[in-house]
Amino acid sequence: MTREQQAPELPGARGAVQTDGLPFRASVLTAARTVARAAALTAALLGAVSLTGWIADVEALKSVLPGDPVAMKANTAVAVLALGISLGLVATGPGRARSVPARSVPARSAVARAAAALAALIGVLTLLEYTTGARLGIDELLFTDDSTGTATAAETPGRMAPNTAAALTLGALAALCAATPRVPAWISQIPGLAVAALGMLRLYGAFYAVPELERFGAYTGMALHTALALVLLGTAAFLVRPDQGPAGLLTNAGTTGTLGRWLFATAAVVPPLLGWAVLAGEDAGVFGERLGTALLVCGHVAVFTAVVFTALAVGRRIEVAHARAEWQVRQNALLQAFMDHTPAVVFIKDLDGRYLAVNTRFEETTGLSRDRTLGRRDRDVLSPVLARQVRAADRAVLAAGTSVQREETLTLPGGPRDLLTSLFPLNDGDGAPYALCGVVTDVTERAAAQREVQRSHRRFRALLESAPDATLITDGRGVIVMANAQVERLFGRAPGDLVGTGVVDLVPGPRRRRHGALLDAYLGLRDPKPTVTDRDLYGLRGDGGEFPVEVSVSSLRTEEEDLVFLSVRDITERRRAEAERAERYEQHRHIAYTLQHSLMGEPPRLPYLPSAHRYLASVQDPGVGGDWFDVIPLDGRRTGVVIGDVMGRGLEAAAVMGQLRAASHALARTGTTPGGLMSGLDAFVADLADQLVTCVYLVIDQEAGEVSLCSAGHLPVIVLPPDGPARRLPAPVGVPLGVNDACGGGVPFEEATRPLPPGSTLVLYTDGLVERPGADIEARIDLLTRTLDGTPKDTRTDPETLERTASRLITTLLPDPAAHDDDVTLLMITVPGRPGATPAPGDRRRPPEPEPEPEPYANADSGSAPDSDGGAPASS
Repeated sequence: MTREQQAPELPGARGAVQTDGLPFRASVLTAARTVARAAALTAALLGAVSLTGWIADVEALKSVLPGDPVAMKANTAVAVLALGISLGLVATGPGRARSVPARSVPARSAVARAAAALAALIGVLTLLEYTTGARLGIDELLFTDDSTGTATAAETPGRMAPNTAAALTLGALAALCAATPRVPAWISQIPGLAVAALGMLRLYGAFYAVPELERFGAYTGMALHTALALVLLGTAAFLVRPDQGPAGLLTNAGTTGTLGRWLFATAAVVPPLLGWAVLAGEDAGVFGERLGTALLVCGHVAVFTAVVFTALAVGRRIEVAHARAEWQVRQNALLQAFMDHTPAVVFIKDLDGRYLAVNTRFEETTGLSRDRTLGRRDRDVLSPVLARQVRAADRAVLAAGTSVQREETLTLPGGPRDLLTSLFPLNDGDGAPYALCGVVTDVTERAAAQREVQRSHRRFRALLESAPDATLITDGRGVIVMANAQVERLFGRAPGDLVGTGVVDLVPGPRRRRHGALLDAYLGLRDPKPTVTDRDLYGLRGDGGEFPVEVSVSSLRTEEEDLVFLSVRDITERRRAEAERAERYEQHRHIAYTLQHSLMGEPPRLPYLPSAHRYLASVQDPGVGGDWFDVIPLDGRRTGVVIGDVMGRGLEAAAVMGQLRAASHALARTGTTPGGLMSGLDAFVADLADQLVTCVYLVIDQEAGEVSLCSAGHLPVIVLPPDGPARRLPAPVGVPLGVNDACGGGVPFEEATRPLPPGSTLVLYTDGLVERPGADIEARIDLLTRTLDGTPKDTRTDPETLERTASRLITTLLPDPAAHDDDVTLLMITVPGRPGATPAPGDRRRPPEPEPEPEPYANADSGSAPDSDGGAPASS
């Protein structure tokens, strides 16, 4: 038998927990059962009186309550009577009326279930009639109903209201479950509350004069005494088993039960009174509709009820936990001694060194039982060496009169152990010591852990010192707590001098605010990740010199503090190399850019064919690409216009572009058709390895007022006629150059001729203008078309207007030209009217000036330097 079993038990402690409040509890349960029986019998009486009225054909008995225009239907009366009898019998079951013979219990339960089944049958059949529209013949099975109320009542005489049928069905379910002891009580109590709620809804309708709550639509309404009977039946179903389920929370004898009963009474009484007051205000014209107020009150009741049961459940748990805690405290005060439950070794000695009390841990540590220890001295219990050490320590504590704590290593029967010993005298009322108490804690594991921590700290320090970069460790406020030796080489300050100072002190004065903000922003992240940054970061040497640095930042968050690790590296040489590399890159880019413009050339300026163009090189390395265009004077008033795009970028694309521009220019000068020019260029590109080119060639015939064109996979040409909106110029689109086989065959290039009225403007462009990642290229072309359409019609042939329009297209399609990753080419050509042409009626434009001779072709191939913004010359 253990010492806990031998300890005396507190008399009545367990019984107090079990029997506390039982008389009051019994009285509450008795009252609840009495209420349940009274409610059930009263409901049965209402059903019996109404049924008597149907039997004797007395209208006053059918209605029971004076002034109620709706009578209780015969089927309703039978069901209410059956439910009242059923619940009344259940409320007088075993344990509730001890004078009833035991042999009558099965018969009473059978009668209760039979009566409940009858009510359930009536309710379910009526609900089936409502849901299916069928007439099952039960409405006037007992009596003929001559009363009329609504159109539906006239069509279905004798049928109870649908809410009445639903309530009776739920009440029958509650009665059947209550009559079956194996069924949990809440299964009958919850439907009982629902039955009472349906009855209260009808009573609220009468109390607040809300007709909508008396009936649903055109169906038969619920009689007032039917609603009263339903409330009584619901109350009986809820309280018929008052010691279980939600009802058991209300009848609890503790604080929570009292609280629950008060809250339930408040929820049932206060909201209706408040609703009545609100309706009085509504009648005075202060508030809104009656229906809203009535439903509001019903909602209040439901909410208060939920709050009541929630409070009961919580309070009950609190009571149970509190009772258990009190019982445990009382048991522990007598059954267990404090020393036997502490993990440390505890002992008490008298002034002569005799043991007065020891705990279980003392026995386990020394290997001696309590009987062999109490009343003996140290020399009788411990080894001679250990006994002398212990006795000397006891005398020192008694001489000092204060507590002493020390950590030492002693050899015990189980081997050497690290012990933390606390010794303190026990004084009497006069302050004189009468005993000595000792608490010895085995800290062997803790001491070993501390030694391991110290070894880990030394290893960490060695690792920190071996880092090639200057390493600083700061707390969450940016104060340096540790630094390695490389800090002195980089900053010229000893690591010990930096501890306790702010890390921003190692930053030049004008830059400290920004560096501190960066560190605070990093620490403000929810989960900061290790990062490396060298953007505009500088360090400060001891002599005041500044130098650029790269900083690697990481953090360690613990429960005690946040630590930040900063590895700082001098990148002065890197910055110097980067500057030299950037300078070489700019030189190479300038050479490549000049080469491209030399290959592209400057198109001729034709006075009879105003034009404007834009070229923007790619911002990506090397800044050159394969876009080109050309304007080629042909015979008469015919002009060839070509624009193309070599796939890819760089010097290779620029070289191919130069060859294609020269080839297209030469082929066009021979007078070949657009289709023939495309076939020739396709054969040329086929001889080049892995090249793909899109291109479109137009021949503008100003005499005929038409344009012939052929496209090799290029984007559509936009035309802005003088008398209409801008649109795409319809033309067949062939495959890009380089797709067809060089040996022959493949897809032929088709050309088309379209009318081109004088005053029209043509817009040719490459994909760099309209292509954007994630954007629909068709939508971008539509944006280009809409932007072009905004040009004033009366100034479209003006060269200055043409230049402004080109600039507006670039601004609209490229809002950030510095970020585009492809070269961009835009060419706009306006076709003026024929010289000497007679203006149309109403056309106030002057005939065009006589056409001057075109400039020599040699000027068309002459190179030109790029303009100030890095593109090709702005106009032609």
